[in-house]
Amino acid sequence: MIITFSAGTTFPGVHRGSPPALLAARRSGACPFLPPPAPGEGRAGLGPAMNFSEPCRLSGLLGRISPDGRCLASCVQYRLIVRDVSTLQILQLYTCLDQIQYVEWSSDSLFILCAMYKRGIVQVWSLEQPDWHCKIDEGSAGLVASCWSPDGRHILNTTEFHLRITVWSLCTKSVSYIKYPKACQQGIAFTKDGRYMAVAERRDCKDFVSLFVCSDWQLLRHFDTETQDLFGIEWAPNGCVLAVWDTCLEYKILLYSLDGRLLSTYRAYEWSLGIKSIAWSPSSQFLAIGSYDEKVRILNHVTWKKIAEFEHPATVANTKTVVYKEVEKPSSVETERLSFPPTRALASSLFSTQSKYDISQVPVSFQYIKPVADRANPKMGIGMLAFSPDNCFLATKNDNIPNAVWIWDIQKLKLSVVLEQLCAIQSFQWDPRQPRLAVCTGNSKVYLWSPAGCVSVQVPMEGDFQIVSLCWHPSGDSMALLSKENFCMCYLEREEVK
Repeated sequence: MIITFSAGTTFPGVHRGSPPALLAARRSGACPFLPPPAPGEGRAGLGPAMNFSEPCRLSGLLGRISPDGRCLASCVQYRLIVRDVSTLQILQLYTCLDQIQYVEWSSDSLFILCAMYKRGIVQVWSLEQPDWHCKIDEGSAGLVASCWSPDGRHILNTTEFHLRITVWSLCTKSVSYIKYPKACQQGIAFTKDGRYMAVAERRDCKDFVSLFVCSDWQLLRHFDTETQDLFGIEWAPNGCVLAVWDTCLEYKILLYSLDGRLLSTYRAYEWSLGIKSIAWSPSSQFLAIGSYDEKVRILNHVTWKKIAEFEHPATVANTKTVVYKEVEKPSSVETERLSFPPTRALASSLFSTQSKYDISQVPVSFQYIKPVADRANPKMGIGMLAFSPDNCFLATKNDNIPNAVWIWDIQKLKLSVVLEQLCAIQSFQWDPRQPRLAVCTGNSKVYLWSPAGCVSVQVPMEGDFQIVSLCWHPSGDSMALLSKENFCMCYLEREEVK
């Protein structure tokens, strides 16, 4: 194992001011934006006048907006490119030793981690001091995962076969080890305030959880869990309760306090595939559990009992539920707008299929897919769920009905809206500042829903731009739209929340 620093051994100081290059980029002017979508897209009430940037190259969907919202890091093979979010002007260009497989910002947005798992190497770059960088080589131990600690000054590397977690300090070059980490989907979890870390462990054919203090990496608590094969752990946003859930072969979720006491155990049923996904509400008052039986169960934080059960049937018959159905519409280009040669945006609108939302009359039946019984990881059950930032809504996706997003009113504990898309849902994410949901379905459109209505917007891009992932800016004023080979920024005018 080797850790090396360039430009001397001094660790860059923490300065809150912006680097000169960053300030210069902000003053320098605008990036050429493509024209906004044509009017008449049904935006009434949503308020997002939208602009789109030119596309930029991308590899492996590795595009990340910095926590402070100033910069955007993107990877193209072995190159790391840092841009100004508002102009997309390149601020820094770094060259790594091999193709980048993972990238992550530090919590203070001063450093960027690039992991190259195939070579067992992590490289760290400084935004304020471009000449400084760090290389961590795990050697023969290999590398399967890497992440920042909440303070942005330590890196946690998980070695091959999950033999150990190595904690590297960038300030002192000291190294700490955590033995027996469990190989599971979500085995490390930090509290939101960054004070504590929970690690799932496997020793002597039993599951354990260890709690560490992040300031000095001292062990706070160590306790065994009543699980057959622990699958994941996640802290409540307030950092008071740790959720631990079992393998999908057994429906079981356990809730532990910070001192390791078992607060409650919840089991909805037995002898069938169990939990597939979970999500805490931002207030920590509710825990949503999605399972393979196509239902979401909501637990309350007082008694940890079920207070609601949300079903996802193939037919919606409740007249109080609004069903928005995406339908294709012919491209409408006014004759006076035609020119030769056509502009890029005009050519895109001429040869792309436009769509809009219609409100369907209930009852409405959705396309239902039965999973293949003899294959592992069946496409069934609740694969995605997320609470809105104000705790008022919960968005879910039932993998048996891949073209629909279900939006539940948490205050009334009832289904409020269903978005029925033409293509399968790839990703959705809430605006971090207001109840506005962005959805992508693997085509060149982005879809927005808010309590005021919903809209389908064609991204005016040349060529085939298939959006498979998206990421909101922390302010909610823009988002990054990612395809397999490119990305672009979508800029929205802020809608005031009344």
